Amino acid sequence: MPVLQRLKIYNPAGAVLTQHALNLFTTMNNTLARFLALAVLVTATAGELRAWDYEGHRLINQLALDTLPANFPAFAKSPAARERIGFLAGEADRWRNTPELAFKHCNGPDHYFDLDLLAPAGLTPSQLSPFRYEFVTQFEKGRAANAQNFPAIDPLKDSDKTKALIGFLPWTIVEYQAKLKSAFSYLKEYELAGTPEEIANARENIIYIMGVMGHFLGDATQPLHTTKHHHGWVGPNPNAYSTNYGIHSWIDGGYIQQFGVDTNKLRPKLRPATAITGPSTNFFPTVVNFLQDQFKQVEPLYELEKAGKLSGRRELSQVGHDFITGQMLRASQMLGDLWLTAWQQAPPDMFLRSALAKRKSAHESASPTK
Repeated sequence: MPVLQRLKIYNPAGAVLTQHALNLFTTMNNTLARFLALAVLVTATAGELRAWDYEGHRLINQLALDTLPANFPAFAKSPAARERIGFLAGEADRWRNTPELAFKHCNGPDHYFDLDLLAPAGLTPSQLSPFRYEFVTQFEKGRAANAQNFPAIDPLKDSDKTKALIGFLPWTIVEYQAKLKSAFSYLKEYELAGTPEEIANARENIIYIMGVMGHFLGDATQPLHTTKHHHGWVGPNPNAYSTNYGIHSWIDGGYIQQFGVDTNKLRPKLRPATAITGPSTNFFPTVVNFLQDQFKQVEPLYELEKAGKLSGRRELSQVGHDFITGQMLRASQMLGDLWLTAWQQAPPDMFLRSALAKRKSAHESASPTK
């Protein structure tokens, strides 16, 4: 295959190079010069990488909207809301562009959870606390008691202080679920006794939460967000899986950009959203179980990569394509289920109801009597 045809394949970001850059590349006769130019071009575009990339996350959110029942609040399904929810699918990754270390520290670990680092700390998924900060203490104690299982951390490579963390993705999803349920609760009160402006603002809040929440469900179904093998296989490797650091960015977006995704073929595979049963105040076990199912796809992903079925250097493998799109569909299904559950299970906001009643009473008392 000519070098220029391979260029996009080996560029993990899958970015399209400018015509000027391509012209420059093709006019260089010296082999070493061409190689250096290629390295510069690939490096220049590598900073654009994100999980599933924006297009994949946007697709997941919009497919999730298609799973919602006809009686789901119409404001969340209007064309404008669909566009907004699709756009917000990329919001959490845009936050990762900041140089602010405090923000990197709190946002970065929300995008992943390395399940295979629990056992080295003497923990199992069933033992995890549903409370984020209690888990921090829980894991730190386990890590300290099993220090021999963890490599030393180089402080020069840990400016945002995240190297000792294995991620918070399940807590992030559960917390967004709670935020959405709360938003539906107070919307219902505003719809009963609020002003048009309050109702409009409450609805916009729901759209925002739905959109950002969707990003993390997308992260959850990218198997490399559930494992220590996130950028190539690490440690003992008896099956000779890829150790290429670029595998993550290729799965995230390079593959989709090269082979595309036809939403018209995916939409018929969706089932209607179903409310999640069980304790309405603790979705943590459900989310952890969901992540464990995605973790089980880590080795199948590496097997497909090893067999060339996820390669960009060959013709499209339907098996590989079905794997990638299947993971996206899982995200959309779970996301739709969580959205629906939040709406159906949102309890009355009694504090706000009382406050609105007092406001109404005070307003009526202040009004002149006839």
